[in-house]
Formats: sequence, C-alpha cells, structure tokens
Amino acid sequence: MSTVIAQQQNYQRIAQAIRYLSAKQQKQPSLAELAAHVGVSEFHLQRIFTEWVGLSPKQFLQFLTKENAKRLLRSNSVMEAALACGLSGSSRLHDLMIKTERVTPGEYRRMGAGLQIRYGSCPSLFGYCFIAVNHRGLCKLAFFDDADDEASLLLELQQEWAAAELIRDDSRATALYEQVFGAVSKSPSSSQGLFQAPSHSVVVLLKGSEFQMQVWQALMAIPLGEVCSYQQLAESMGMPSSARAVASAIARNNIAYLIPCHRVIRGTGEFSEYRWGADRKRAMLLHEHSMGS
Repeated sequence: MSTVIAQQQNYQRIAQAIRYLSAKQQKQPSLAELAAHVGVSEFHLQRIFTEWVGLSPKQFLQFLTKENAKRLLRSNSVMEAALACGLSGSSRLHDLMIKTERVTPGEYRRMGAGLQIRYGSCPSLFGYCFIAVNHRGLCKLAFFDDADDEASLLLELQQEWAAAELIRDDSRATALYEQVFGAVSKSPSSSQGLFQAPSHSVVVLLKGSEFQMQVWQALMAIPLGEVCSYQQLAESMGMPSSARAVASAIARNNIAYLIPCHRVIRGTGEFSEYRWGADRKRAMLLHEHSMGS
C-alpha cells in the first residue's frame, strides 16, 4: 500500500475521531472510548492522531473549545503583521512559492473556448483530491469522499469552463498533487508528518470578479494554522461593512487549501461549515497547527 493511500485512510479515521470528539466534548471521552468508536487500538489511534496533527486527542479537545477559538480571534497582531509584511519562516504554507494569475477578460467571455483542461483524482492527506489544470496553471483543486461527490465536482468544472475540452488524466492529477503539496516525510527531530516544499513554483489560475480576487488574496495572508473571522478579514481589507460579501466570495473559492478559506471561522468562535466538509476543515487546521508549532 502506498504512503499516500495509507495517509488517506488515516485521514478517514481521524475525521471520524474528530466528529466523535466534537459531539462528545462536554463529556470529555477517554482514549479507550474514542478508540472503540473508531475501531482501532488505543495505541494505534494515539500514534496516528499525534503523527498527523502533532497533538494528542486530549490536546485536540482543548484546541477545539470555543474559548480557545475566541482567544485566537482576539490575537490580531499576527494577522496584522502578516497582512502588512507577508509571511516568513520555513514552516509557512506560502514558502511553497505559490504564484497566482487571473483569467483575462477574453478568457472569461470565451468560457474556455480553445482551451484543453486535464483533470483527475488521487488519494491525498485530506481524503480524495480533485485537480484540474490548463496550460496557464492549476484552475481547480477540491476534496471529496465518494463517487457522487466527484461527479458533482466534474459538473462544477464543466460549468466553470463550459466551452473547454475536458480530458480525464489521473496520472497528471497525481503529479500535480505532488507538485502542489510536495512529498510527505518524517522530520528527523519530530514524529509528525511534514510537507517538503516543491523545487519550483505552483501557478494558480484564478477566475472571479475584482472583489473576489481581493478576498482570495487576503486569505493567502492568514498565517499557517491561525484563524480569523469573516468580520476581521473584511476589516483587514478596509471594508468593515462587507463581512457578508466577503463570506460569499470565500464560498466561491475553487482552489482548496492553497487559497486557505478553511482558516476563516465565525466571530463566535464556531468553526462553521466548509465547502469541502467541516471535519476536513478541522483536520486541515490541526495539521497546519502542528506544522507551525
């Protein structure tokens, strides 16, 4: 079994554990109760959970509480510094040298006429990954769990690029996944899984209105493993009365993880829903939290 497939299976177990702990957090379930629910041994669950997120299940309960989320929301200095100066440090997501380009007005009008888009799916760290690319760059990245979800993502791609020629190419999708996320390895000094940055930049092709572009660029300034509210993001853009419009633009993001809409939560501290699943959102944040710690 390949490392990526094993990681994908571990994600499914961890997602199941996250759902259980989230529902039962008031009762503070023991590791034995959690392991019984997931269907693996306590030792195995403790190991894969800690390797994945850098936190034990008990620590996860503390991280997930509303009080902790509110504490993060009150700490604006990191967010302000990131927006003003950009990100730094070897563990920051955008050290992967992500470059963004926008669809030209002509390309927007033509809906992809004359373009050839290759798409496919592969196992990933966060379930299955759906990726599409054309000659300009990566134009869709999403996550899913079953065949029906994949069919819906393909329909979305067809609607987004109605006049383009779509070609299924799973090997190309796998190669792109590795280019985007790099290899997953073990740090010599740590038991947690770490991303190795690709050796060259990843070009992301964005298609949206001027306002949506501004929102997506603001998302990329949120530090790895941190969160902010919709209101805070609107304020950081100089548009404090536009929180609802910001939320709408976030919901239309077609590039999961790289344009990190998973880092935005409600002002109350709730993690809220996520286009690609609330459990997946929590898993991404926890994984990033461990990478930046």
